[in-house]
Amino acid sequence: MSFYTELKALLKNNIRDYGMYIALFVIMLTFTILTDGIFMSSRNISNLLDSAGYIAVLAVGVMIVIVIRHIDLSIGFLAGFLGAIAAILLMSVGMPVYLVIPIILIIGTIIGLTTGFLVAKVGIPSFVATLAGWLIFRGAILQVTEDSGTIIIQNDAFNAIGNGYIPSLGQIGGLHLLSLLVGILGILFYVFGAISKRRKMITYQFDVVSKPIFVLQLVFVSAIIAYITWILAGYNGLSWTLVIILLVVVIYHFITTKTVIGRHIYAVGSNPEAAHLSGINVNNITMLVFGSMGMLAALSGILFTSRLQSATTTAGTLFELDAIAAAYVGGVSSAGGVGKVTGAIIGAIVMASLTNGMNLLGTGISYQYMIRGGVLALAVIFDVTTRKRGK
Repeated sequence: MSFYTELKALLKNNIRDYGMYIALFVIMLTFTILTDGIFMSSRNISNLLDSAGYIAVLAVGVMIVIVIRHIDLSIGFLAGFLGAIAAILLMSVGMPVYLVIPIILIIGTIIGLTTGFLVAKVGIPSFVATLAGWLIFRGAILQVTEDSGTIIIQNDAFNAIGNGYIPSLGQIGGLHLLSLLVGILGILFYVFGAISKRRKMITYQFDVVSKPIFVLQLVFVSAIIAYITWILAGYNGLSWTLVIILLVVVIYHFITTKTVIGRHIYAVGSNPEAAHLSGINVNNITMLVFGSMGMLAALSGILFTSRLQSATTTAGTLFELDAIAAAYVGGVSSAGGVGKVTGAIIGAIVMASLTNGMNLLGTGISYQYMIRGGVLALAVIFDVTTRKRGK
């Protein structure tokens, strides 16, 4: 098989995985041209990634929820409510940041487990259980913020989570040195992991792509990491928000691809009855996934509240819809059993890029909503058609 024939077959057979990357590239190229390069400026890309942080974290959690054939509508206002609780603990109670953050994460996990219990043990449909949560947490936000309306957070350490950047070891040609080093480590980590995975697949006699195609993949992905690192290093470097997103991606990618729990999650999503008959405790997996969703909603609330440096009565509005849209754009299947952590992150960046680009062009908010809705519809249509073709 020739190089180009194999490359074409690879793209065709993995269109679900590569389609979102192609879409992101097209969107970024289009806005770069239309904005005369402003879209790809260091400042704008840095702001774009930071603004996508809280939705990206939610998208990872809701992707896994959709994988097991459920939905969670409560995560938006849950994130807003827990962000307000964090503000109260910081400003009214006077708790230090290092206590507030774990407390909020634990509360989010407990709430998520409670939702999972209602779905798995009591048998309430997830749509209904989480819709009830949507209403409860909406009212809870209004209750805790009714006195002041907005809770201003005057805590530099907390606000740095959403607005700060990793320290610089120095400058090289005007570029942030530590960010460059992190980018280099990221490339080395990726290359080492890809080579190690290929060797294992060859050892166990699995089919692998040819060496030229494999080298092309390594070069292409490494070039993307290097380019993004170079762009960010030209501004203030990597933000703490981006560092948190990367940690979430690494942890959840490992859990979903390298652990027994991850295999059980996809087994439950593919066929709950078969998973139960094979000895998997479907109820426990369901509770675990919802507990994880609650924790990520808490983290999202921390990121949003920190970035805003305040807690407001409207925090969390439409967060769940943006996260669900990001998950679907990122390739999660509405039929369950299919979805990737990296896809959810790319989906969040796609949606954030659309919003950012249209804002730079001065597009009206009404058109923005319609365009984003159209993109979501296209993503679901793409999912349905590729499943029918057996991809």
